[in-house]
Order: sequence, then structure tokens, then C-alpha cells
Amino acid sequence: MKVYFSGISGTGIGPLAELAQDAGYEVCGSDLQAGAVAKELEERKIPVSYNQDGSFLKQCQNEVPIDWFVYTSALPKDHPELVLARDLGIKTSKRDAFLADLVEQKNLKMIAVAGTHGKTTTVSMLIWAFSQLGIPVSYLVGTTLPWANSGHFDNDSEFFIYEADEYDRNFLAYHPYVAAITTVDYDHPDIYPTREDYLAAFDQFRSQSANVVENTTVDSRINLIGELRRKDASIAMETILKALPNVSEEVLIAALNRFPGTGRRFERIADGVYTDYGHHPQEIKATLEMAKELCERDKLAGVAAVYQPHQNVRQHEIKHEYKDAFLAADKVFWLPTYLVRENPDLVVLTPEDLISELQNPEVAEAAEANDELAEKLKQLHRDNWLIILLTAGPADTWLRRVFAK
Repeated sequence: MKVYFSGISGTGIGPLAELAQDAGYEVCGSDLQAGAVAKELEERKIPVSYNQDGSFLKQCQNEVPIDWFVYTSALPKDHPELVLARDLGIKTSKRDAFLADLVEQKNLKMIAVAGTHGKTTTVSMLIWAFSQLGIPVSYLVGTTLPWANSGHFDNDSEFFIYEADEYDRNFLAYHPYVAAITTVDYDHPDIYPTREDYLAAFDQFRSQSANVVENTTVDSRINLIGELRRKDASIAMETILKALPNVSEEVLIAALNRFPGTGRRFERIADGVYTDYGHHPQEIKATLEMAKELCERDKLAGVAAVYQPHQNVRQHEIKHEYKDAFLAADKVFWLPTYLVRENPDLVVLTPEDLISELQNPEVAEAAEANDELAEKLKQLHRDNWLIILLTAGPADTWLRRVFAK
């Protein structure tokens, strides 16, 4: 089977392309620009074009006919490649339908991790634990892993580990053998108009799963930094024991306590400088509590957070939830909201608008990702502060440049 992936260079589609190649499919694809997994795709010699006008799709189709066109949720209905694929009679779908078919064809038992927060880290912990236990496994995770590829298929695997994202109702395409649910807070108002809609989707996900792991207490034997990370590890442990009840708990805990972390989840990019994908108030609160614990352990001067909100439409829904999100921060630099998939009728909330919702607004100031902020952060770093960026947007790339060696 030949599969064309549109949006192949990002963490949503790229790992799926890697997985498909491992499973024996012929793979090619395109994107607007080189993304987080571009290097992995190049190393695998997967043909990729950073032009999406349709010419590369036509070229791939002429060489060997394409069986399936898989595209990211961000692709508009009138996208040149999507229109062309349909005109050419190629089967088209988003990633969920393709992945569900692959798992069924390969007769794998799915271990799916869902939740508003924590699913990426928990999936990464599961992948890490399986590898440390020496158990073959196939998987797909929506981030980069410093110690493995983001997507992988193993012919000897019984299980498939998956980050089951609720955005676009993606996770409802699956019927997991084990479903782990980390947390459920309201999110994605552009997909779920009300909290009730959101909760109902998770209820449906539970009902179509053979086994469910949820509301796990933190195991005292887990000694990772941060209550949130310890909770994720505890969920990962219970999930593995549900799937493989004969695994030694002691060996499993030892493996989880060695977990090296993932890209964009409290990722260390320099001494005392971290970047995190967290952009929901509950994620922010938990991540900053982790930063505070690390700050106190290492006797650092304080925690300086840089925050770039994601989506104006989301800010209108969650702004009142910010009140206690930044209590663990000693300084906050609040960037303008990263705008994507917006409602043009909504007033764009400013950093000042959102800072005013805090219980501790005195620690925060509006800022821009520019040279002025870069110098402030470098000075704080010299003064032995911990720097933590929280964003799902392009500020991550900016911070990496600021602290590049």
C-alpha cells in the first residue's frame, strides 16, 4: 500500500508516517515547512516536499498510484492537495481512520491514553517502560523523543500504544484493549461547544474500551520530580499491569524512575532552562509546581515563567481559570496569544486582560518575544533563576534560539 501524508513534518502526522513505513507501507508526503520530525523523515529517506500546491502529489501518483491520502485536521476543505486527491479518486481521511485500519489489519491490542492533560508524557512513559522491560511494542506519540522515534511498528508486538487525542473527536475512532484517562477538564471549545459535550465524548470513549484505568493515586515508590509527573508514572504503571499482569512491579517502578523525559514536556534545553507544551490553566499550575519543586531542590533563586497562550477562542472560555495557575511562579512574562483557527467575531484578549484574572497579578507583565525579553531572561539565568516557557506555539523555537549554545 502506498500512503501520502499531508502535513507530514509535524508531530501529529509525521510519527504516523514513520509507523506506516515500519509496517511495510510505501510512504511519501508534504508540508508547508520543515517541522519537528523533519530530521527523522530525512534519515528514513521518506520523500517529502515543502510545496503543497499539488505538484508533488501528482508526481507521487504518477510514479506508483497512491492508495490512501491522509491529512491533518488543520487542512482546510479547499486545500489544493485534498481537492486534487479527491479528483484523482484517491481514498482520503484524517489520521484516525487510517490508524484504526492499520491496528485492525495488524491485529494489535491498543493501549490508548486520553485526557485533557498528561497524555503525551504518560504515553512516552509507557513506551519507555516497554523498551526497558524488553517487550516489543508498536506505538505513536505526538512529540519528539530524545531516545526513540516518535512512531514505530514492531512485527513482534502484541500491543499498540497510542496518544488518543480528543481534538476533532479523534479518539472516538478506536476501541482500546486498555484505555488510560489522565484528567478530564473542559477544552477545545471550537469542537465541543459546551462542557457537557466534552464530558459526553469521554463517556463514549470509556464505553467502547475493554478496560479503563482512571483516577489512579500516586504511588509513593515513584520518585520523579513533580507531583504531576509522579501521577503520570503511576497511571502508566497501572496501565501496564492491566495489560501485562505478570510484570514485576519492582522492575517496572525502577524503569519508570529512570524516565528521561520527552520533547516539549518540561524539556531541558539548557542548564536551568525548560520548555513545556502546557497552555491550559491546570497544565500550567501542575508544571509550575514541578518547576518550584526543582527550584527548591537545587536552591535556585526563583521561577520565571514565559507564557504564550494558544487560541483566542480558548482564552474567552478559560480566562477565569487562570486565577491560581501562576501561584508557583515568582515572575511571569505574558506574551500575546498565538492565533490559530479563530472566530473573527471575538475580540482578541490582550495579555493585560488575562493578567487581570490572576490572584497574583503583581508578578506578571505583558511582554513580546523579542530582544528585550531575551536580555531579561539571560540576566535572570545568570542570577541563578529557573526559566520555564509554557506554550503550544512558536515561542518554543524563539526560546531555543535565545539559549542556543
